Amino acid sequence: MIDKDNIIALATPAGSGAISIIRISGSKSIEITDSLFKSKNGSKLIDKNSHTITLGQITDGNRIIDQVLISLFIAPKSYTSENVVEISCHGSSYVQNEIIKLFIDNGCRAAKAGEFTLRAFLNGKIDLSQAEAVADLISSKSSASHKIALDQMRGGFKSDIKGLRQQLLDFASLIELELDFSEEDVGFANLNELKKLIHKIKKTISVLIDSFAAGNVIKNGIPIVIVGEPNTGKSTLLNAILNDERAIVSDIPGTTRDTVEDEIILNGINYRFIDTAGIRATKDKIESVGIKKTFEKVKSSSIVLYMLDSSVTDSNKINDSKQIINKIIKDFPDKNLIIVANKIDIGDSKLIESHFKEFKHICVSAKHSTNIDELKQQISSCIDLNEINTNSSVVTNSRHYDLLCKSSVEIENVLKGIDDKISGDLLAIDIRQALQYLGELTGEVTNDEVLGNIFSKFCIGK
Repeated sequence: MIDKDNIIALATPAGSGAISIIRISGSKSIEITDSLFKSKNGSKLIDKNSHTITLGQITDGNRIIDQVLISLFIAPKSYTSENVVEISCHGSSYVQNEIIKLFIDNGCRAAKAGEFTLRAFLNGKIDLSQAEAVADLISSKSSASHKIALDQMRGGFKSDIKGLRQQLLDFASLIELELDFSEEDVGFANLNELKKLIHKIKKTISVLIDSFAAGNVIKNGIPIVIVGEPNTGKSTLLNAILNDERAIVSDIPGTTRDTVEDEIILNGINYRFIDTAGIRATKDKIESVGIKKTFEKVKSSSIVLYMLDSSVTDSNKINDSKQIINKIIKDFPDKNLIIVANKIDIGDSKLIESHFKEFKHICVSAKHSTNIDELKQQISSCIDLNEINTNSSVVTNSRHYDLLCKSSVEIENVLKGIDDKISGDLLAIDIRQALQYLGELTGEVTNDEVLGNIFSKFCIGK
């Protein structure tokens, strides 16, 4: 299929625009294009060099469909490592469909989701982790997620993992060789050198596993939950942060009965803000469900903004708020907690200072957007982003994380086996399993089901 099929797809978003790009890949892609294209100077694409652009017309017999630019990428100097043609046409949906239909009628077929990148992988142009990074790069929403995806696409931890895996494979071969000569008591593998390598692999894997916590939230957005008693201004705060009327605002307590979510970029990082139902004692069954969801969101968040009404002076209500805050701190000690005292335009900042000075806090007026920028700065300061500010690799893919964890277990087994001086055949089993997981990571070992699952998530045309 890789060498014989010629595939075509729209590489730019569907719909009308100034221009569109249609991509074709396959051994006969240039020949097929030549048969449907008339260059302005009468030259043929088959005679052109790679990475050249030619002006002309796509024609269906005597009918001119569009004036286009043809970009040529001759194998193996292309994205897929096959002959690739990119047609830059006018961005009419009609033009796009007519060109694609014409090429399908003349020897191409419609590409499947991710098939261009799949071919790049199968033809050895990129490894599997790099292919997955292509999808992450396309879907990146912030400079941080963009940087991680770009680093991964350029190689990321690929070279480290492949190099260590090859060394481990060499030792596995020596151990297997020893088994063939077991009756002659011949030793080929230096176990001390193997142990040093295992420690090196263990360290590399450990660093990558530890990076997943930060990498995952950067990729998917850092979740921030807004909690507090009803009518303290949680929805108003969400609207002020987003600078948009995203949540319904009302003076009636208990208006928000389900979570409301939206995203914003702060200092290049994507944050997901979640407005929740107010926390209070209630007999309303629907509101009670909302309060239960609130605590579920607290559990899955990285930052908790606890809202107070600074105009409330009742000591009992202040103590109730303190109890809820202490419960959150006790139940979720790993969360970054910021007390947000709202309605400072009608409230008392001194009262807040006296009662909540032991907590990280800020006084705002969500209604008038007072100190909202300062709150955003406090939010940004909660996240340690050193992982992406260095040249070290960051893991954002759950498949990679799972395989790294499995590899780590097998590496530990190999290390323990060396220390316990187990037989070579048992040691070889653990090494082979570690090699299996490390190979699956980069795609050196894979199966059709895994590939189908990964590339089905890509957009058509990539």
